[in-house]
Amino acid sequence: MRWNRWYSIKSFIGSEHWIVRVIARRWNRWYSIKSYIRSALWIVPVISLLCFLVISRVSHTIGVWLGMSGLLMQTTGLMGLTVQGARVTLETIITLNVSFIVFTFGSLLVAIQVASGQYTPRIIATTLLRDNSIRNSVGFFVFTLLFSLRTLNHLEGTVHQFNMLISGLLGTSSLIVFLYLIDYAARMLRPVSIVQRVASDGLAVIREVYPQPSVGEYPAPSRIAGKTIYRTICHKGNSGIVLAVNVKALLDYACRIDEIIEIVPCVGDFVAVEEPLFQLYGGYGTLDERELRAAIAFGPERTIEQDPTFAFRILVDIANKALSPAINDPTTATHAIDQLHRLLLSVGGRHLRGEEFDDSMGNLRLVFRTPNWEEYVHLAFTEIRHFGAGSIQIARRLRSMLEVLIQALPKHRHPPLCNELNLLDREIEKRFDFPEDLALARIADPQGLGSSRREAGGPLCTVPEKARV
Repeated sequence: MRWNRWYSIKSFIGSEHWIVRVIARRWNRWYSIKSYIRSALWIVPVISLLCFLVISRVSHTIGVWLGMSGLLMQTTGLMGLTVQGARVTLETIITLNVSFIVFTFGSLLVAIQVASGQYTPRIIATTLLRDNSIRNSVGFFVFTLLFSLRTLNHLEGTVHQFNMLISGLLGTSSLIVFLYLIDYAARMLRPVSIVQRVASDGLAVIREVYPQPSVGEYPAPSRIAGKTIYRTICHKGNSGIVLAVNVKALLDYACRIDEIIEIVPCVGDFVAVEEPLFQLYGGYGTLDERELRAAIAFGPERTIEQDPTFAFRILVDIANKALSPAINDPTTATHAIDQLHRLLLSVGGRHLRGEEFDDSMGNLRLVFRTPNWEEYVHLAFTEIRHFGAGSIQIARRLRSMLEVLIQALPKHRHPPLCNELNLLDREIEKRFDFPEDLALARIADPQGLGSSRREAGGPLCTVPEKARV
């Protein structure tokens, strides 16, 4: 009597891949949770608490077994501590770890304030809060504190030598970890360390988003030009930043419903409620808006996982802050330019994938816009040139970067770089009144000042006359 229902269920499972569809409908939530966990400080201490609940009981059981088997004397044992000596040792370990935890969190708050004021607030969530060394150190302090408290609580007429041995090792290790953490934090907060870490994260994202080397000219014009939009799906829920897009799920869904789907916002864009999120061309298939919306993850601020331009944004912000009259630190700006140079070399040598994705038959199914080469160049140069062209150090470093990029990258990458070189020349002509300073500012120098490789001479590329206007 139930055969028809079981057959329907089996057909649904076999033909619709329902597990994949259920996961796809929750993808944006899982992504948001994963992004939050990566920057949450309380996760590792909670894991340490769970580890303590398990390990403390295991160690206590092992200690009792060693005592009953005669392998370990409870009164002298491994460490030879009396009850009074064990109590003093445990209280010392507990006091030290409480101090370590307070100092670590206090120092982290100071580091956040310094980073926001001296660098940019964007590095708090992307660098400081996601640093595993700080999170793991705090977790280790919490575990040592709880284990020592439990050992002290069970210290009555006898000393559990096995637990005392573990507590002693944990206490010594926590002191070593604390000294390492001080040295690590001092090194991490240096400007060069911060910009290097941001650039390394950006390079990893660039390699993931653009896996193929550059293939030459830009893709052909969009194939959706002239097509009629039959439906627009707007954003529902809360306004937010586009953190990531599940391109594979959207492409599979577009193939399944025989539609062309265009994703309106790019990763990193702010999308308000009722703002267009998807545009559909075709109107042939049955549409499930929930599955479409689930393919885009939103959050309160940008993250770097699928957003290579965010690494550029952070480095440019650090350079702009360093060039502000309140800070006036062009050397820090030069360090940021060094890493922008590194990122542009990587981006310029890769194929900036087209906006259009086809199915296995070559039919257009998905349109997803990503930044092009001109946008990367404008992001890296425009603001720094505007704020820093009056500094000889910045002008020389920008020129050095432009000349190296022109020499190293393929020819189809040259026009935006040549235009920036022309703009830099025109900018420094306005900023320097003395001919000697102007001549000095026109020399390319990879250090800004102190390491010029070539004298000012003819341009490396020819800029059309209309671009000079």
